[in-house]
Amino acid sequence: MGRMAKQAPLSDKALEHVARRFAVLAEPMRLRLLQALFAGELPVNALVAATGGTQANVSRHLQTLTQAHLLSRRKEGLQVFYAIADPSIFKLCELVCGSLEKTFTKQADSFSR
Repeated sequence: MGRMAKQAPLSDKALEHVARRFAVLAEPMRLRLLQALFAGELPVNALVAATGGTQANVSRHLQTLTQAHLLSRRKEGLQVFYAIADPSIFKLCELVCGSLEKTFTKQADSFSR
C-alpha cells in the first residue's frame, strides 16, 4: 500500500488548528448534520427532522460548525439555510468512512471463520 509523499512537520500552531478541527468533528450530532447536508443546502427545520435532535441542540451544533468554517449560513425571510462551506469535508468523510468499512469487514471476516 503506497504512502503519501513525506510532508514537512507542522508547526505547533498549525497542529493546534488541526486538533481543533478534529475536536469539532468528534461529535456524532455534528457528523449527522454534515451527512444530512451532503445532498445540498437545507433549512434548520429540515435538519432537525433529519437528525432527530431538538431545535436548540441542532442550532447549537450548527453554530459550532459555522464558526469552524465547515458550514455556511444564509437567511431567507424567517428561515435559516445551511450548506457545507468546506468541500474538503467530503473527502475527509470518504477517507474515514472507507477506512472504517475496511476495518469492520476484516473483523467480520475473522469472526465468520
